Amino acid sequence: MTRRPTKEEYGGHFGTYIEIVPDGSIVDILADSLKSTSEFLSDLPADKAESRYAPGKWSIKEVIGHIADTERIMSYRLLRISRGDRTPLPGFDQDDYMKHVDFDACSLSDLIDNYISVRKATLALVRGLADEAWARTGTASDIVMSAKALAYVIAGHELHHLRLVKTKYLT
Repeated sequence: MTRRPTKEEYGGHFGTYIEIVPDGSIVDILADSLKSTSEFLSDLPADKAESRYAPGKWSIKEVIGHIADTERIMSYRLLRISRGDRTPLPGFDQDDYMKHVDFDACSLSDLIDNYISVRKATLALVRGLADEAWARTGTASDIVMSAKALAYVIAGHELHHLRLVKTKYLT
């Protein structure tokens, strides 16, 4: 999978994530980021893990939990769409999700392990997709999307949040 999704394969705010994914095989990009992200997170200073760059913003621990939660949801969407399920999939409110979890009570290592487990599951899914499955489309959050676009959203969403951590939390 080296061809990027076209604008016809996604819409809405998802382009923000897709456009920041580098060129190359999306499977390789997801595999490479598993290693680089888990190493980056493991090297975080322990005293920064619960820090927030402004009042009301998530802590780094919450960002890590959010990345994993969102990947689970996007992977589930990717699974259903790649298998030909045309049932419209609802959106979700990330802030509502955050109200019902206390990621700051988790250890940083447990959150990293969670991220690694989710990414390994995503990789198992995408590595097994046939060429025609990548092009299948369905509706998620009231937007028609291809399975391929969802894989790019997963990669781009992670990149987006890691950039924020590096530029806003660790400066």
